[in-house]
Amino acid sequence: MARNKHPSKKQRLAKKNSQTRWAPFWIVPKINGQGRRVHPGRHTAVKRSWKRTKTKA
Repeated sequence: MARNKHPSKKQRLAKKNSQTRWAPFWIVPKINGQGRRVHPGRHTAVKRSWKRTKTKA
């Protein structure tokens, strides 16, 4: 990738990066109930890693 990224491409990459973050900690009891302990990564919109899957951005 080029050293200087075009602003629109940089914006697309930033959006893709934010989609792969874990859900906030308070979402887990809200969805699953107070007693169930689930990893917050299960409630993310898009599960993607730089190593596994590439983007088209």
